[in-house]
Amino acid sequence: MSTIFTLFMILIIIASILLVIIIMAQNPKGGGLSGTFGGTSSATFGVQRTNDFMEKATWTLGTTIVVLILLSIILTGKPSQVMPANAAPAKTEAPAKAPVNSAPATQEPAK
Repeated sequence: MSTIFTLFMILIIIASILLVIIIMAQNPKGGGLSGTFGGTSSATFGVQRTNDFMEKATWTLGTTIVVLILLSIILTGKPSQVMPANAAPAKTEAPAKAPVNSAPATQEPAK
């Protein structure tokens, strides 16, 4: 594998782990991480600001993952074409040609 492909894979894995952490920190009913820090609307780091940050972080990380995947495909080639360094390319042989005379052979009856 090329070093560029490895770098992209590491960045994609890091962004994916961060995305999972951000999603798991959210509460589907709106509590989430903001409920941990007091939950009062008059707090400096209030509910709405936390939810806005979490939503922006989710969209940013999701977009980052998609962009990194597309860049890795464009810059390094298709992943299905990546082969181990010690593997030899498969040799393809041409199919056997059919005989020119396609008439069936006739046998004489036994006497």
